[in-house]
Amino acid sequence: MMMLRKTFTLLAITLFALTGCQSSGTASGTGNASNSPAPSATITPQPTTAADTPAPGSTAVPNKGNETPSKVSMNGVTAVRLADAKSGWIGGKGWIARTDDGGVKWKVQYEGTGDIKQLFALNNQDAWAAIGDEGKLLSTKDGGQHWTTVGKVPNQAFLHFVSKTEAFSGNAHTVDGGAKWTSLPVPEGIKGDAYFHDANHGWAVRQVKDQIEVQRTQDGGKTWNKVMSRNTAASLTGVVIRSAGVNDAWVEFIGESGMTQTSYSLFHTKDGGKNWMTVLANSTAGGGPAPGFPTGENKGPKNTGSKPGPLYVVSPDVAYMGGQCPSCDKPNSVGWTKDGGKTWVNGKESFTGYGELLLAMADINQGWLITNGNEQPSVMYTTASGGVSWNKVHTFDAAK
Repeated sequence: MMMLRKTFTLLAITLFALTGCQSSGTASGTGNASNSPAPSATITPQPTTAADTPAPGSTAVPNKGNETPSKVSMNGVTAVRLADAKSGWIGGKGWIARTDDGGVKWKVQYEGTGDIKQLFALNNQDAWAAIGDEGKLLSTKDGGQHWTTVGKVPNQAFLHFVSKTEAFSGNAHTVDGGAKWTSLPVPEGIKGDAYFHDANHGWAVRQVKDQIEVQRTQDGGKTWNKVMSRNTAASLTGVVIRSAGVNDAWVEFIGESGMTQTSYSLFHTKDGGKNWMTVLANSTAGGGPAPGFPTGENKGPKNTGSKPGPLYVVSPDVAYMGGQCPSCDKPNSVGWTKDGGKTWVNGKESFTGYGELLLAMADINQGWLITNGNEQPSVMYTTASGGVSWNKVHTFDAAK
């Protein structure tokens, strides 16, 4: 009987010890995270993983683990790129962050030096970032868990990858993921940067006295043919070219500026330059006539704002463009066409922020808009209605 009583006593002590260990906090102090969106940046540390072995001459940059949470201040967003409507990346002054819930929560994946100038995502796993004026190029193959230095982009033109190894930046071309670049031939005296849709098909713009020319190549720059010519009263100060197909081109002419106003125009072709449509013709009092139009010409569709914002082309039929009005209380707006430029619709919503406006679309209806301000925090909005309505989803850290 005495032996049995001792056995029960020892069993009870053992059970109590086990129960106590299970109910106590863990050594790392891990708690339950709230799903409620925070008014400032939510930086969720990712689990520590073994770094991939970098290629010779490159540097692997792992994200921060649970024991060393990021202390990055996510202010001043400088670049944005979507993988889909819910997932994508933003960059700022020495950092890259990712969201997978449409911008409510963010995870800092990279910390370094230099502003993130551009981001490009081929899919949910493969993405690239260009950093600083020197154009250091980072890449990730695992959704941003690790970023690796792969080379340098030789210019600051629009960077876009067409496969995991081939990319273009203006007339610069790489076939090894950005380690080495070669130059494709372009016409003499072009304005802005050329744009190559692929290794054969490219577009470039020249101004010869009072005429603006759009030229096209179909043999990788060996020969160029003039496909549009327009008389103009304005001098070109910039050019933006985008393409959503071999025969598709959206060409934005940026003209002169004055009184915080800049004149600009946007043209579109679907058939390789045989026919062109005037999408926008924004003449301004301060900047003068829109490029490609004579003095006094004030007809045609207009985007809101007194200067151009970002242009984002979704398809040969769909393009979005921001407008900015530095003298307005809410200077930012977004307009769009969904019929290839036949009609232009100006959104009715406007947004605060006197800094750079960032815009990215996942498809015809879903996209992100990020406003910036010198003394105000960056703010992110999303749309699922093709720009008709926008939902404020995140306010980032206050500027310092």
